[in-house]
Amino acid sequence: MKEFIRKYRNLMTIALSLAGIVLMMYYDYCDTECSYLRGDIWGIDLKWVGIAYMTAVIIFAAFRQSSFVRALLAAGLGVEVHLYAFQIQNDVYCPFCLAFSVLLILSFIINYEVPSAWREKKRRLWLYFLGEVDFPMLRIHKLPLLLFSLLGYLSILFTFSGSVTPAFGQEVAAGVPSLGKGKYEIVMFADYFCPPCLRIDTKAEPLLKELLATGKIKITFADVPFHRFTPTYIKYYLYAVNAHSGTKNVFHIRKTLFEAAQVKHIETENALIAYLKQQKISLKPIDEKSIFSILSSMINENNIKSTPTCIIRYSATDVKKFVGDEEIWNGLNALKTHLSAGEK
Repeated sequence: MKEFIRKYRNLMTIALSLAGIVLMMYYDYCDTECSYLRGDIWGIDLKWVGIAYMTAVIIFAAFRQSSFVRALLAAGLGVEVHLYAFQIQNDVYCPFCLAFSVLLILSFIINYEVPSAWREKKRRLWLYFLGEVDFPMLRIHKLPLLLFSLLGYLSILFTFSGSVTPAFGQEVAAGVPSLGKGKYEIVMFADYFCPPCLRIDTKAEPLLKELLATGKIKITFADVPFHRFTPTYIKYYLYAVNAHSGTKNVFHIRKTLFEAAQVKHIETENALIAYLKQQKISLKPIDEKSIFSILSSMINENNIKSTPTCIIRYSATDVKKFVGDEEIWNGLNALKTHLSAGEK
């Protein structure tokens, strides 16, 4: 087995690194929900840093530069220690990030070599528990890989910026637009650039209108700024609702904004304004900053980590939370069943 690993370790390392790249690219496209767990290094999204890192590993492995491969993987272990700690501290876990770390650890194990210091039973053996590396061209020999892990840890410690909860960073408040009045409340948290949000928004529209027609439901759309351009979309949603706040118009506005984000891929303010005018949506400016503050509070109070998320309040003490388009669909139908049973 050891001989097999030694013979094919470069190919195995390349395969695992490619899997890591695919994983990060898939993470950039969310399936049933979009998570907000975010991180960057000097402003560069951690996903792209991960892709660049795995690309470097592939290049060194392809040219059989095992010393550089082991050094990179050891540094990656140090980085992962900090990222694990960040997730544990915030009690938010990213399955894609955890899977990426598993691939990295497997790559490290495949490339591990028992250090000569252990075989020679020298002092300070603990320095070499991760192995050692030689760089003959630099006249460096038996350098502990633990040093690279520490370097990786310190690098991420001082350059990493992470966030688990989105916020608008604005000031205090006026009111978030809502539809209907009633004992029961539905709060839909979504991002216009989130594919699952578009799916549930489209699918649930007839059901939401049906629930509103009972006169027992209040619906609030609380948009979440996951995407960098989402705050601009939210601003014009508020302007449009301020111009015409009827139920039919609100749903039309949301449909148009989702199309602008995911079909037209509009990411400039002027283009968005032009598209809204083209769709005959009127705009009436308001002080959106005050409403942004309320939205931030709602996001924090409800611990929104991903979209779409739906909060359904049956009463002050009976509050249900649904995450992902399938869960939300089931939750809305359960509310419909509850209302129907109450009428009998």
